[in-house]
Amino acid sequence: MSVFIETTDTNNHRWIDARFDLKDPSAGRKLYEEEHVAGAVFWDLETDMSDMASAEGRHPMPSNQQLTRLIQSSGLESSDSVVIYDQGGSPYAARAWWLLKYAGFDKVHISKTGYDKLKQQGIDVSTEVPEYQATSFEPEFITDIFADQSYVKDVISGDELGVLVDARSEERYAGREEPIDPVAGRIPGARHLDWSQFVSKGEFQTEEDISHIVQKNEPAVVYCGSGVTAAALYAVLADKGYNQVRLYMGSYSDWITDAENVVEFDRGEHPEAADDQTKTILAKLIEEGYSGEMLMKKFEYEKSLLEEK
Repeated sequence: MSVFIETTDTNNHRWIDARFDLKDPSAGRKLYEEEHVAGAVFWDLETDMSDMASAEGRHPMPSNQQLTRLIQSSGLESSDSVVIYDQGGSPYAARAWWLLKYAGFDKVHISKTGYDKLKQQGIDVSTEVPEYQATSFEPEFITDIFADQSYVKDVISGDELGVLVDARSEERYAGREEPIDPVAGRIPGARHLDWSQFVSKGEFQTEEDISHIVQKNEPAVVYCGSGVTAAALYAVLADKGYNQVRLYMGSYSDWITDAENVVEFDRGEHPEAADDQTKTILAKLIEEGYSGEMLMKKFEYEKSLLEEK
């Protein structure tokens, strides 16, 4: 079954609006309130599709209870055919898609085109926020598509079969640049497959042969910075027929919260997760209860104070 589809049918599909902007987290909801696909509910990356109170990365996996409530309050049943859209060529619809797959939905797709093009194609749009009766749906979670930090460590040690695949840019993978997380580098042994190479003119294209990077018979764990763009890579792999893939939802931002974890750099060094000063700061902040975005913001503040001395 194809992951990415083209359709403007609002009668036979339930629709989810997953538009989001990492630089302006309120933008997606504002766009939804202005206008959206008729009948679509809105899922926000941070308030709905993440547990921001968790310490497991910048956009942590929502708890099973949180995800169940989200699905129920959206009026969804596992028998529903669901189509998810965002602004087009973005990873946010893929995050929602993966969560529904994890919850046991079979008939769930990502719109190949974003909202603006859907509107150009004549899809019904509305300014009204729909109200659906909550369902009593109880998910049967598909745990073999999920990976946590412990599972990743088992892959690295060889206790679990598999390869790690980094979905970030070449610069971040190589450790030459890190615009978000406090420690540059990658998880040891990871291969590289930039999710954005599958996007052209705002649409996902999945025809490219990637067997030289990861083969279909290889179990794989995909990750990025915080489990968002890796969800898009997961969706691309699924569309290409890869069925032994897990998503490390916490991703690199979760990996570096443990100061004992090793990171790699392209220059051939295999340093620990940070220099001693950085490790000390991170360990102190984690012990004090900081996590997610607050951990990163507090880290930058503490680091700046030391640099001023």
